[in-house]
Amino acid sequence: MTTLSDAVAKRRTFAIISHPDAGKTTLTEKLLLFGGAIQMAGAVKARGEQRRAHSDWMKVERERGISVASSVMTYDYNGKTFNLLDTPGHEDFSEDTYRTLTAVDSAVMVIDAAKGIEAQTLKLFEVCRLRDMPIITFVNKLDRESRDPFELIDEVEQRLALDVTPASWPIGMGRSFLGCYDLLHDRLLLVERSRDKKGAEGESCSGIDDPKLDELLPADAVAQLREEVEMVRGLCPEFDRQAYLDGTMTPVYFGSALNNFGVRELLQGVADMAPAPRPQPAVGRLVEPTEDKISGFVFKIQANMDPNHRDRIAFLRLCSGHFKRGSKLRHSRSGKTINVHNPVLFLARDRELAEEAWPGDIIGIPNHGNLGIGDALTEGEELKFTGIPSFAPEYLQTVRPADPLRAKHLGRALQQLAEEGAARVFKPTIGADWIVGVVGPLQFDVLADRIRTEYEVPVHFEPTSLHTARWVECDDALKLKRFVDSNQGAMGTDHTGAPVFLARNAWHLDRAAEDNPDLRFLKTKEQI
Repeated sequence: MTTLSDAVAKRRTFAIISHPDAGKTTLTEKLLLFGGAIQMAGAVKARGEQRRAHSDWMKVERERGISVASSVMTYDYNGKTFNLLDTPGHEDFSEDTYRTLTAVDSAVMVIDAAKGIEAQTLKLFEVCRLRDMPIITFVNKLDRESRDPFELIDEVEQRLALDVTPASWPIGMGRSFLGCYDLLHDRLLLVERSRDKKGAEGESCSGIDDPKLDELLPADAVAQLREEVEMVRGLCPEFDRQAYLDGTMTPVYFGSALNNFGVRELLQGVADMAPAPRPQPAVGRLVEPTEDKISGFVFKIQANMDPNHRDRIAFLRLCSGHFKRGSKLRHSRSGKTINVHNPVLFLARDRELAEEAWPGDIIGIPNHGNLGIGDALTEGEELKFTGIPSFAPEYLQTVRPADPLRAKHLGRALQQLAEEGAARVFKPTIGADWIVGVVGPLQFDVLADRIRTEYEVPVHFEPTSLHTARWVECDDALKLKRFVDSNQGAMGTDHTGAPVFLARNAWHLDRAAEDNPDLRFLKTKEQI
């Protein structure tokens, strides 16, 4: 029988972060292939049904070729259970990524070997740093012409202020890319240019001077490899697992996800190095994964994963205890008890009934809108997990249905999308139009597409004269009410009923804040 501490020790819950086009979705798919979760890579660039990458299941994702929602994939490999959370790379969907990073214990950062660290990589890295999250780096696309590997590791060290230790070292690049030398296990890994095969296990060597290398590689490649490995060992610190766990050191793997190269080593690296589920911060205490009582928090809501059932799935990160199907859990926000009859485990869109789950696992709870982002579920304790962010939108537009008779349907659709965290939705105190706020403008296209296809309400988004929105809070309820009553033309509520100040311009916002020093105008707030 599995004990709680055994189950925790074998779990690895991690996210993949990167700039768009660094090859994150391809890498995700290849990790599933090596983990035995899928039989054939979905060949992202192939035709027909094959074209659908396994982790990009939304219609809009398949049409645009980008990831816009986080997917969860659970699979086993070499005695470990992996919960892999794929996140949107596109910056317009970064809020979903930020929230996903609250639900994982470590991250794999994917870098394009030709481009190095890009803007979105940097942004996401900063979020990981706030949480002292351990990061493994994967330098991808070595089958193309790339930057010098010394230059790349130097950039990671300088721009991210991390100690860097290569776990493998590339032999050539582009057309002359022959493979890598595994520095941690002294093995030579030769590339097989194939998108279907998993690649060979590698040739064990007794160090970089092993004559085997001279037999298997061209003389100039061997000479260069030996010289570079000597430099690496002289310049870079040895791998220190504690420094990695503290978030101050990153091991670097080199490879080509498209050619299945370096993926096995990366997966093994996550199994060997990455932390098991870590304690989760809550108000007043840390929740340890080995506590007997079940607890977890909702970090994502996804509507209509199954268009036939109009369902809403709450993604729950289990923080402690041994969950069994049918468990009765207390919903902290409402105080009600929820009987969890049909929880699910995920492989992207595919799912299966979860008979049990352990700390670190992500389970889906079908519900009808009573669970929200940030909610805690426990076996009785009054818990509030901290650090799950909500961001004020950068872009605002009004939205109305093409058919005015479907205004009520639009209201319902917007409420659900707001609960899902896909957008902020505000109802102005005066006026009939809904106002939708997003972090990036591409989200308007995606929302229009989803409202049309999932809710059958064609809509028009139109520019608004508003500059920004801020949640308004005050410790004195009377002062807050006085402010709301005297500024009705600039007030609205969000989908939870919380008051929101809708500013016409920066001056309008600054003036309101100056005139009301007791009020807080919030750009970011934690989910309640």
